[in-house]
Amino acid sequence: LLWLFPLSAASLAQDHWYQLELQQNVTVQEGLCVQVPCTFSYPWGSFGTTSVSWFRKGAGRKRDLLVATNKLGQKLHEGSQGRFFLLGDPQANNCSLSIRDVNAGDSGTYFFQMEVDFRKHAYRDKPLSLEVTALSLTPHILVPESLESGRPSNLTCAVPWACEGGTPPIFSWTSAALTSLGPRTALSSVVTLTPRPQDHGASLTCQVMLPASGVTVERTVRLNVTYAPQNVTISVCQGSRTALKIRQNASSLPVLEGQALQLRCVADGNPPVQLSWFRGSPAPKATPISGTATLELPDVGTVAGEVTCRAQNPLGSRNLSLSLSVVSAPQLLGPSCSWEDGGLHCSCSSRARPAPSLRWRLGAGLLDGNLSNASVKVTSSSAGPWANSSLSLSEGLSSGLSLSCEAQNVHGAQSATVLLSPGQRSPEGTMPGGQERGPLPLAVRMFPGTSPSFRCLAGNLWHPLACRNVTQPLLSLWVASLPLWAGLDPDSPLRGGYRF
Repeated sequence: LLWLFPLSAASLAQDHWYQLELQQNVTVQEGLCVQVPCTFSYPWGSFGTTSVSWFRKGAGRKRDLLVATNKLGQKLHEGSQGRFFLLGDPQANNCSLSIRDVNAGDSGTYFFQMEVDFRKHAYRDKPLSLEVTALSLTPHILVPESLESGRPSNLTCAVPWACEGGTPPIFSWTSAALTSLGPRTALSSVVTLTPRPQDHGASLTCQVMLPASGVTVERTVRLNVTYAPQNVTISVCQGSRTALKIRQNASSLPVLEGQALQLRCVADGNPPVQLSWFRGSPAPKATPISGTATLELPDVGTVAGEVTCRAQNPLGSRNLSLSLSVVSAPQLLGPSCSWEDGGLHCSCSSRARPAPSLRWRLGAGLLDGNLSNASVKVTSSSAGPWANSSLSLSEGLSSGLSLSCEAQNVHGAQSATVLLSPGQRSPEGTMPGGQERGPLPLAVRMFPGTSPSFRCLAGNLWHPLACRNVTQPLLSLWVASLPLWAGLDPDSPLRGGYRF
């Protein structure tokens, strides 16, 4: 609504007997209303009824068009009916004019005319120039300071610059957010919104059409929805590569022992979430092991078990836990063998996660699980990451027979072989200390590795072997049936050499 007030230095009619006071140049935006204050005077007194009229001046030879009057029986110009009105009391010399729902076609020149006691006067020398410009005003959208997820809120779209006396505007709302229309007034519309987390940042548009002029304006706002943390995700990173993303609570992740890992946590929330890491399931005021989104694990074995990422903001918190289970390939200890009570007794152990299975291989035959008969007895057990197995052989031994201990789990396998040479005799003579040499069964053991190492079993003791003139692994020479002299270590109680 546009109010125009008389200028302090009002223009006066040239004829001082006929005076008209108004603002001659008026500008108004399309679709709005305007009121033009106006007073007039004439040079005679009268007790009759004063008739007043406003005309739009015709262009060229076109006749003037009557747009507003208080004179009965007068036909108004069709385009002005219901929009141009007289304000105030003509008997009190008030000639104010009101125009509603201004459109572009209303631009032009207007003049005022009065009539009393069969005398009339048109104030053509004081015309009103009306200029209509495009509507530049937009609706006002009133949004509550806080839009919290799950809580209904009212949003208001208003056009306070529109005139209440005009044709009521038509409101329409557009948004991806779920809304329902609420109450409205002549110049405003209310919509009820129950925001969701996914509505944060969504656009909401209020469009207003002024039907009398056909003008449409709109305004768009972005919704700022606050919500508690959600969509917590843990990314398992190895080097610069993301190997796995975890979104389910209490998930389990097998990790090779000694492997380095980086765990990254992300979560949605508004206000932004604070991320931290804890061991196990944290209490509300537990101390974090990391106060950032990233947890560095240079050696997973040191933090095996459950770790938890907590995402927190003022509206709440959410946890996501991950169980780290350490796994490893078998590490073999053994076999270790000794001659006792006329038989060969061997033991073998292995450590792995999960615990490995152990089995023996005698020559080409496989000895799996627990076994007991007249010649062979195998006993196996496991505790935690360890598996243990013992083997007793009382007969069936032959020269050159191999005995292997094999350990395996889903992450790998390892084996070690003992080569048996039973029934060999030492050279004649005595051992240091005057003890006679008796029959000394020999066994040679090969350890896995880049360079095989060997030991000799004499009696119940293992002794290191120093191999002479050997350019390839002992086992290869043995298989090729080539003669080999193995000299005992100088620190050994045996000084001679044995051919086998």
